[in-house]
Amino acid sequence: MRSSAHLDVLYAGCRWAEGPVWFPMMRSLVWSDIPNDRMLRWDETTGGVGVFRSPTGYSNGNTVDRQGRLVTCEHGGRRVTRTEHDGSVTVIVDRFDGGRLNSPNDVVVSSDGSVWFTDPTYGIDTDYEGHKAVSEQDGSHVYRVDPLGHVTRVLTDFIKPNGLAFSPDEKRLYVVDSGRTHVPDGPRHIRVFDVAEDWSLSGGDVFADNGNYDGLRIDSDGRVWTSATEAVHCYEPDGTLLGEIFIGEPVSNVCFGGAKRNRLFITATTSVYAVMLAVNGARTF
Repeated sequence: MRSSAHLDVLYAGCRWAEGPVWFPMMRSLVWSDIPNDRMLRWDETTGGVGVFRSPTGYSNGNTVDRQGRLVTCEHGGRRVTRTEHDGSVTVIVDRFDGGRLNSPNDVVVSSDGSVWFTDPTYGIDTDYEGHKAVSEQDGSHVYRVDPLGHVTRVLTDFIKPNGLAFSPDEKRLYVVDSGRTHVPDGPRHIRVFDVAEDWSLSGGDVFADNGNYDGLRIDSDGRVWTSATEAVHCYEPDGTLLGEIFIGEPVSNVCFGGAKRNRLFITATTSVYAVMLAVNGARTF
């Protein structure tokens, strides 16, 4: 980041801002305000903010698929959905092995069109971010929905899987485990997995372990940008911490956007921030 970079406040007034996603055609940022059961949209051309959708099924993480459609994790609906170009909503997945999902949290779409998502219990633990309910799964896992709609569990050794992102060449998958929210001295780290040509995963070493991580995104050179308590941390692909952007309130997630994908958008509890960088986000669609 340049020393002259300035942290802009785009909006204040959320209860728990999450899931930022950039739409180039609209020159707009969309994000979730989970407890308020709404999604908001910031217009780059005017600076205005309005309600994009309400109610949203207590939406959390969002991404854009390879066709430019919005893909959303819904805590309340306990499902992953896709908003079509005509505005209709398609359910991608809401069950596994006969039971309802817990509360899908974050989501990415790989180059083959597969949808990968994490499924901790945050949305069913209380009524604050969803609807309190008993889990119908045997734990909190990571899933993949292939282009034909087949759902598989791809990672099963997490306490509370959270944010996830692929490296630019899709040979690595980074996944956060925020299990310390439920287990004393539990994990609060990022793990990294090797991705084979058939999309199978191996490895899973701890990549970073010095922050309360949540959401993360990758730049075009493979650096990892992640929420870390009241800051955003930036790591080299080898795990070296390069620096941080201090925000001053708990950070939930980040995404790259703008015409050159060199503006980092940051959701942090009550507010949404942006900072211009000297690097570009990885192209994901």
